[in-house]
Amino acid sequence: MKKGQIYEGYVERLDFPNKGIVYCGSEAESAVVKNVLPQQHISFLVNKKRSGRAEGRLVEVTEHAPYETESICHHFGACGGCAYQNVPYRKQLEIKETQVRRLLSPAFEQQRALDGCSLDISEYMDSFFEGIKSSPVQSEYRNKMEFSFGDEYKDGPLALGMHKRGSFYDIVSVRECCLVDKDYQKILACVLDYFTETDISYFHRIRHNGYLRHLLVRKAQKTGDILVALVTTTYEQHDLTLLVEKLLGLSLDGKITGVLHTLNDSPADIVQSDKTITLYGQDYFYEELLGLKFKISQFSFFQTNSLGAEVLYQTAREFLGDISDNGKNDSVVFDLYSGTGTIAQLLAPVAKKVIGVELVEEAVEAARENAKLNGLDNCEFIAGDVLKVIDGLDVKPDFIVLDPPRNGIHPKALKKIIDYQADKIVYISCKPTSLARDLEIFIGSGYRIQRAVAVDQFPGTAHVETVVLMSRVE
Repeated sequence: MKKGQIYEGYVERLDFPNKGIVYCGSEAESAVVKNVLPQQHISFLVNKKRSGRAEGRLVEVTEHAPYETESICHHFGACGGCAYQNVPYRKQLEIKETQVRRLLSPAFEQQRALDGCSLDISEYMDSFFEGIKSSPVQSEYRNKMEFSFGDEYKDGPLALGMHKRGSFYDIVSVRECCLVDKDYQKILACVLDYFTETDISYFHRIRHNGYLRHLLVRKAQKTGDILVALVTTTYEQHDLTLLVEKLLGLSLDGKITGVLHTLNDSPADIVQSDKTITLYGQDYFYEELLGLKFKISQFSFFQTNSLGAEVLYQTAREFLGDISDNGKNDSVVFDLYSGTGTIAQLLAPVAKKVIGVELVEEAVEAARENAKLNGLDNCEFIAGDVLKVIDGLDVKPDFIVLDPPRNGIHPKALKKIIDYQADKIVYISCKPTSLARDLEIFIGSGYRIQRAVAVDQFPGTAHVETVVLMSRVE
């Protein structure tokens, strides 16, 4: 294949998260093309060649996959937020399960060889890998959205929504996004219309001037409470009183409990706060999960699919099993990368002590408040990097729960975790490529996978969670 030329091919499979493996007559003539689906026939432009493999950009789908349907979302295709809105949900699950199974296969192959098992790898995996669990809801499931201000094309009208597919700058105004309920849509429309009428500028990432940056909206699935945060620079000053009045005047199914003005002058395109001003109400709300209550603020880490999170955490709790010793709560559990302490608090009633470690200070404060809110006095939460904090812990855990960020566990931290020789480890991963890498190290260090399952938290998108239970070889 030559760079700059257009080819036609068949999408044989889709590797995580959205890398189509396209064959052009033979496996030797193959390319990686994003934003395609298995069984499609496509034309593509080769724009890169790396390590002997071509990478291409989709030009046209010349023949659709037999299972494809009309997208339920008006913005699908232009918006970069979703990948599978034109795929029936059962097929979405099949694609994700196949991807996770393929990624975990080398770890299982390694374990099979060490155990001297004669089964072929597929049969061997079937003994441990339990497929994929679906999300209880497939649309309007997100409890948090970060919308960006910009324009849909250079010097075009103001837009508020998601980045266009494949673009760092252009924004699609997602007034009818299917991942959120109508309250989000009404709030987005209200804010966009207000700033369009007042002709206020957005922040230009290249020129580093302008005012409007992001709109963050969070809504509790169980209580209906809503938190709205407008993120701007300090380069201009504007009275936001009328905007607050318009937001509070909306007819919503939920209730706005707080409107915030967050100031951020960082050149990076991320939602963060140099300073936050409460324009109305309070800067938090409460959400409920598996019988527990959680205080959620603007930047609190919380799974974005509340009902799906219940499936995820129930799975983790089930995998860990009965952690008490003959009915006595004598076990010590480490919850590493603990966020707002959800897992820690779910395990606290059947453990002697649960210690959570989390880098984000605000999340740790929230975890402490939440434990107090739920009447749990055997949870300790420590702020800091797992790599450094575990050196100072003088207690040995019986069980460890890991829920690291997308890139997985730092190699040095991984070694220290293994050195604890905990009886059981449950690893919750939002990126199966990182999980697959870390699992091979665990297996090489004396652990064995007992159970593994994918959990779909993000219908319509390419993302998937995976939960793995490991036990130490005696």
